[in-house]
Amino acid sequence: MQNIFAEVFALLLAAVILVWLFKRVGLPAILAYLVTGILAGGHGIGWMTISYEMHFIAELGIVFLLFSLGLEFSVPRLMAMRHLVFGLGSLQVVLTTLLGTTLLWFLQFNWLEAFVIASLVALSSTAVVVKLLKESGSLNLRSGQLAIGVLLFQDIAVVPLLIAFPLIAQSDNQVLVGALSFALAKGALVCVFLWAVGKWLLPKIFNEVALVRTDELFVLTTIVVALCAGGLTYLFGLSMALGAFLAGMMLGESQYRHQLEAEIRPFRDILMGLFFVTVGMQLDVPYVIASFFYIILALVVLLVFKLLIIMCSAQLMGERKKDALATGILLWQMGEFGFVLVALASKHHLLDANIASFLIALGVFSMALTPYLIEQTERILSWFNIDKERFADDLQNSLGIKSLNDHVVILGYGRVGQTIARFLKPEAIPYVAIERNPILVQEAQTAGEPVLFGHAGQKSILESAGVEQARLLIITCSDFEQCQKLIDSVKQAAPNVKILVRMRDDIHLEALKQLGVTEVVPEALEASLMLVSHVLYMSGVPMRRILKRVSKERQNRYEYLHGFFAGDSADLSEQTTDRLEYLHAIALPESAYAANKTIAELALDKQKVVITALRRNGEEIDSPPIDTMLLVSDVLLLKGKPRRVERAEQYLLEGFV
Repeated sequence: MQNIFAEVFALLLAAVILVWLFKRVGLPAILAYLVTGILAGGHGIGWMTISYEMHFIAELGIVFLLFSLGLEFSVPRLMAMRHLVFGLGSLQVVLTTLLGTTLLWFLQFNWLEAFVIASLVALSSTAVVVKLLKESGSLNLRSGQLAIGVLLFQDIAVVPLLIAFPLIAQSDNQVLVGALSFALAKGALVCVFLWAVGKWLLPKIFNEVALVRTDELFVLTTIVVALCAGGLTYLFGLSMALGAFLAGMMLGESQYRHQLEAEIRPFRDILMGLFFVTVGMQLDVPYVIASFFYIILALVVLLVFKLLIIMCSAQLMGERKKDALATGILLWQMGEFGFVLVALASKHHLLDANIASFLIALGVFSMALTPYLIEQTERILSWFNIDKERFADDLQNSLGIKSLNDHVVILGYGRVGQTIARFLKPEAIPYVAIERNPILVQEAQTAGEPVLFGHAGQKSILESAGVEQARLLIITCSDFEQCQKLIDSVKQAAPNVKILVRMRDDIHLEALKQLGVTEVVPEALEASLMLVSHVLYMSGVPMRRILKRVSKERQNRYEYLHGFFAGDSADLSEQTTDRLEYLHAIALPESAYAANKTIAELALDKQKVVITALRRNGEEIDSPPIDTMLLVSDVLLLKGKPRRVERAEQYLLEGFV
């Protein structure tokens, strides 16, 4: 008993340390569990032995993994992505399996081993790819959408492979087709039964459980449902994982989907970790060391082979070369389900132990290399001679943008970005927005808005928006970590551009300033100023005094404000705004009094108002000379106290005050 306790304690301690270490260096936890198994197994330090009980508990991890995967598969979601899932996804899996089987057969593998290995290689890592896409904010990029569509079909393809491998091992060639047909018929029967249970019975059960409001009962019911579904398919001679997947899929459309996923996640992650530990314990380290050269060679072949297949498949589906290549870089590796199928194939003697170790090592190295390759996507694109400048011109021409110069770049076209654009447009200030929500971009472009689709962290997208020629760049997202990445990308593309950042508060003010941000606007401060304005007004304080205090607070806080926020100038007297500087842009229409007159003729200095800048034909003239002739469509930037600027505007437009 003491020996078992010591072995389990050492295993958990090693897992904790290695998971922490791998996460610190940006590698997935799956690799940490595999290394833990290598250390604990007979080819490592060797303090653990694989028992039947340990195998059974590890297989429960697969059951819960497939259950949580089923929760992600709602029928409406599959139908919405059917072009990518059943088009590109099926094309990639079929081509990789067929071509891989043929290639391995020429390399003297028998057809059974060739098919098993090729089907493993066809699968990619959902865990690694989705994690990296979320961290980089690339889920809504076209390459991210393509990758998710392919991964969804790959996950679906795991289910028939779980059925087929045991049947292939038990049947000869003559009865294999019949056995598969019989298995599919049984699977269809089980699917119909589980669909009926999930449609009518399970929602009622979970309704009753939810009414009790006991977390323990909800967790216990979730575990029992997953195990019962797995046990049902097992009784029919199919995989337990298949039943768990079907049960999860039936519950995927219920209102409890997110809660079920949250409850099952701890069990799934821990048991899946144990499963990968058992996979690592089966890795023959001396064989891997002896075959290290061949593993590296196979890694290169895997990269080139799978990259070409995914690229060609995506381009056959009408995707751009840039997106097709980026998708291939995302999906070239072997996945976690490959380890599951390696273990299943080894259990049924479909693969030799040395081949299984070779495939596990290949999967480990490919998953470890993936984050680095994704970071180098832009450089790899340049190796393939993709014309980024032409791509940028195409984007600009598609939006009707003739030239980008002295404009404002808005990163994010949500509510904040649209509000900024709405205020820039009347002042004749050109702008371009970058947004990664494809639906929002489509609607904005249809309305004629200059919005580019893409992730603002990519240098090519920033170049498309003309960030080097921009007068100002605005980051509308309020997440500090995401802002850091965007600022780094912007500084690489345009080191001298002014950057305005929106933040929830000013906790990261100094850090952002050190990164090169020009100004930070904290939402908490603005909300508090607006709140205190209402509080003072409803407490009887005169509005003039409130606006004066708020303006003073803003003036002290913002370095570049200079009294710009004067409040409602119609309610202010010069006495209350004698320390405020007000900037206001005026576009001269055809009927303007100031049109075809020089600045000297207008004598604005008598009204104590200064024209600080003149914008004409996209070019800005700072402090224009007094002999400058003003023309129709010129935009004047006036500076002065609020009342005087108002009178000057009336004079310039109408000729009287």
